[in-house]
Amino acid sequence: MEPKLIEIQPFTVSGISVRTLNSDEAQPSKAKLPGLWGQFFGQGLADKVPNKLAESPVYGVYSAYESDASGQYSVTAGVSVSKASPAFDSIEVSGGPYLVFETKGPMPQIVIENWARVWSFFETSKEFKRSFTIDFEVYRGPDEVAIHIAVEVDIGT
Repeated sequence: MEPKLIEIQPFTVSGISVRTLNSDEAQPSKAKLPGLWGQFFGQGLADKVPNKLAESPVYGVYSAYESDASGQYSVTAGVSVSKASPAFDSIEVSGGPYLVFETKGPMPQIVIENWARVWSFFETSKEFKRSFTIDFEVYRGPDEVAIHIAVEVDIGT
């Protein structure tokens, strides 16, 4: 399934965060994301974040990119909120154009495979370039994830 281009309106996600590198995530002894998600789900934080919007899915928001896919970045596991709370980390998801990569399958393998699809797509895309501002995952169910990648659209092609 090809990714689709959509326009996102800004929204706020609150939850817990870590700072990591893709090279660390490839090594189980250094990976921080499994611990982040383990804490988020293990402590039932999706239901404890103040000002949570009633129909909010769970989000994984990637932000504060040091450079590109090889640099450090932050990940926030959270839910969308009407107002940030000082008790949790909050991130404003910028509005703008995003390419959406949707997939279904067993977690967490499907997330890993979908990110591989994202990286492969951008290695060859002449039409779209990653902006490395804000990217996010939306968990739409126990076996469904949509990865949203902020892009710069090259109008000239």
